[in-house]
Amino acid sequence: MCTVCGCGAGELRIDGLAPLAPAAAAPLAVDGLRLRMAGDLSKQGQPSPSPAAPASKQDLHFGHGPAGVHVGGVEQGRLVQLELDILAKNNDFAARNRRWFAAHGVHALNLVSSPGSGKTTLLCATIRRLAGERALAVIEGDQQTANDAERIRATGAPAVQINTGKGCHLDADMIARALPRLPLDPGTLLFIENVGNLVCPAAFDLGEAAKVAILSVTEGEDKPLKYPDIFAAASLVLLNKSDLLPHLDFDLEYALDCLRRVNPRAPVLSVSAKTGEGLDAWLAWLRTPAPVAEG
Repeated sequence: MCTVCGCGAGELRIDGLAPLAPAAAAPLAVDGLRLRMAGDLSKQGQPSPSPAAPASKQDLHFGHGPAGVHVGGVEQGRLVQLELDILAKNNDFAARNRRWFAAHGVHALNLVSSPGSGKTTLLCATIRRLAGERALAVIEGDQQTANDAERIRATGAPAVQINTGKGCHLDADMIARALPRLPLDPGTLLFIENVGNLVCPAAFDLGEAAKVAILSVTEGEDKPLKYPDIFAAASLVLLNKSDLLPHLDFDLEYALDCLRRVNPRAPVLSVSAKTGEGLDAWLAWLRTPAPVAEG
């Protein structure tokens, strides 16, 4: 868990201590194009992301203890108890949110990614396409400014900005406090755009129906292996800024293999807010939401 928020489940390991999901899962579908996953997709000396690859003796690993994290001067048992206390309180709020969403007919999605992945731009394009089709609302999460909420409001959709200060994620209590500030009629699709962070949002349930992870092609292909918890928790992965692929040295098949090793179940859609590529498939997914889990 981090020293600011106390989050971090620390259960999904890439270094060989715990096996990843089998890579030999069903082929991935990217905008309807099915890719056959090869056994080794590494290229030109790039190491294969094998969980059994030995680590250098010079490397340091602070995630191997019971708490899955290191804080100087704090015992592992104490860290475990702090995490349990914090997450238990959050899960209580998340369960209340989930019951509220179900009672009011609101479908909530939690959009998670690193900073600069294009979440807000994609969300604005999504809202414009869905305008008039159903009620929409947005909760925006950032450490500071209301810039993204203002961008959302410019599309005509209501939005509430949550500034977390030094916090690195949204929590369920924040969401509960934001709900009364939005017009949420039955049938509303509520987008929760989390703080840009590939670590902390993975551990905090907000009461959402599903997490949607966004990976930009301007990021490294191995991001799912470096930050596995967020991608493992996703019900859908959007490979964003696909219009830039011709201009980048981005190995699409290797990226998809990394995703499949972490999460063999979630579909992957290649999308671009600039060209509109993949947006029809994204909207089709939004129109057929998965059942809301009880909690």
